[in-house]
Amino acid sequence: MNEAIPFRQFIVKIAARCNLACDYCYVYELRDQGWRNRPRLIADETVVALGRWLRAHAERTGLRTLDIVLHGGEPLLVGPDRLDTIASELRAALAGVAQPRFTLQTNGVLLDERCAEVLLAHRIRVGVSLDGDESAHDRHRRGPDGRGSHAETVRGIELLRRPRYRPLYGGLLATIDLANDPVATYEELLAHAPPMIDLLLPHATWEYPPPGARTDETAHADWLIAVFDRWYGAPVRETRVRLLEDLVDLTLGRSVRSETLGLSPAGSVVIETDGTFERQDALKAAYDGAAATGLDVFRHDPATVLAATTGAGTEPSPTCRRCPVLRTCGGGLRAHRYHPANGFDNPSVYCADLRALIEHVAVRVRADVRALVGPERRR
Repeated sequence: MNEAIPFRQFIVKIAARCNLACDYCYVYELRDQGWRNRPRLIADETVVALGRWLRAHAERTGLRTLDIVLHGGEPLLVGPDRLDTIASELRAALAGVAQPRFTLQTNGVLLDERCAEVLLAHRIRVGVSLDGDESAHDRHRRGPDGRGSHAETVRGIELLRRPRYRPLYGGLLATIDLANDPVATYEELLAHAPPMIDLLLPHATWEYPPPGARTDETAHADWLIAVFDRWYGAPVRETRVRLLEDLVDLTLGRSVRSETLGLSPAGSVVIETDGTFERQDALKAAYDGAAATGLDVFRHDPATVLAATTGAGTEPSPTCRRCPVLRTCGGGLRAHRYHPANGFDNPSVYCADLRALIEHVAVRVRADVRALVGPERRR
């Protein structure tokens, strides 16, 4: 049961504001506006309390490694000195009990050498958001003044690709836009030599359907199928693509820890700048307060937070439980199931897309397995 699975990943919002104004942002542009009432930056006392809480969690569960994702808003708004202090405090709090494994998700605009030296000192791997070429990226990822951010983001990526900082380069994250050619987008991302690519479906619900798609079409599946065929069919593996790798693993009967696919709990929790705990961050796309728990690092112990954020209410809908691809799909991202009439008790708004993509991947992968096994061994 989900309640027995301890948190392994902690998404820590160290900044509750952003230097960009991306029009699809689930934090600032969609339904939940809780960010307006939170501190712009995480306070010293909140970091200290979080450190104590993480230590108690590690001691309770026996986990020797905790994945800590420094997030925002834009996390680099804290500045390099404050970033150093936060990482140092959390590392010291866990000393002798567990090893923190830090990552940071950024738009890349504020990456510079001073910042990179702090990241290097703490071995913080960095993911950068990049939606494709200049036209694709700047269509959505603009500053408050309307100027595109592509050039500054690419400059940050190029810094991470230098030999000294290359160990920090975790990969690229791109939100799918049907206006962009899928293969050209993949190859543009590939040109930046990322160790990993994350491709995200735009956050949508039954109340606010996916942009540019109709419910009787599988436009997002078609987009991803084109990328899958290009990626999977390459003579050598050029990079990892998390969504596609997870689909292959699930097709082969393996389990994955993902909020998007499969039935295994992701094992993650969000901590906001005021120290409050929230459920899946993407739930902010559903309605105001959808991710809230009413719990915080100051007053509530790990067992209480775990019980409040997992288990009941996260199961796939009855429709999904009758579906032959449930084990792979898992019902899709919970936020994408929302309808104001009955909450999250629905298939994903991307249901048709997910099924088409899963079935396409299964055909390719199983054909390769049969070819490897050979006719003699199949008898």
